[in-house]
Amino acid sequence: QVHLVESGGGLVQAGGSLTLSCVVSVNITNLYGMAWHRQAPEKQRELVGVITSPTITPDYVDSVKGRFSISRDDKKNTIYLSMNNLKPEDTGIYYCQGWDKQIYWGQGTQVTVSS
Repeated sequence: QVHLVESGGGLVQAGGSLTLSCVVSVNITNLYGMAWHRQAPEKQRELVGVITSPTITPDYVDSVKGRFSISRDDKKNTIYLSMNNLKPEDTGIYYCQGWDKQIYWGQGTQVTVSS
């Protein structure tokens, strides 16, 4: 069983920064890819960014390009989401996802950006 645990969420003012972490219970190099999603209140969950291998540049939704960055530490089986210049519309629950032949989700971590 693959478990993903996010951390690092919190309350931050607009323009501030946060870095989320997602620790995976297995060797992440064995996963086909990983991603960050978010769900704002009363909205559908949306993909924020995807990272598939250490040698391929991550891809991001347009609304976060230039502000968010996904990185990985394979030795720690952890991926990160660095978020800069946060905006109130970035508020939501952020979920980590991994997949191989199955899809795995973390429990989410709350990010709140105040104006």
